[in-house]
Amino acid sequence: MIDDDQAISLAMSVRLKAAGYEVDLASSGEAGLAKAAGGVPDAIILDIRMPGIDGYEVCRRLKATPDLAGVPVIFISANATETKRQKAFEVGGFGFIAKPYESKDVLEMIHSATV
Repeated sequence: MIDDDQAISLAMSVRLKAAGYEVDLASSGEAGLAKAAGGVPDAIILDIRMPGIDGYEVCRRLKATPDLAGVPVIFISANATETKRQKAFEVGGFGFIAKPYESKDVLEMIHSATV
């Protein structure tokens, strides 16, 4: 999970671990790209608005990296306009979930992305 909001990341991490997932957290796009390159994840939950490079650029870079191009990216954002959703899919996102979100929605999307 790549999100600069530590409280959101920790809460989601607890829920994902309870559902049986292993979770790595990164608080910036750069840190997330480095973690992903260190071991190909099954899926990435990615915030759009972060310091440094935003989620759209992170997704572009992931999709341009052969080993990571197939990793499903699930965007999450408090700014859930149709334009933001559309851009998430244009850069290669698998799904989009608006904040605040229900954990079950995230779990369902991860499941559908990794089956």
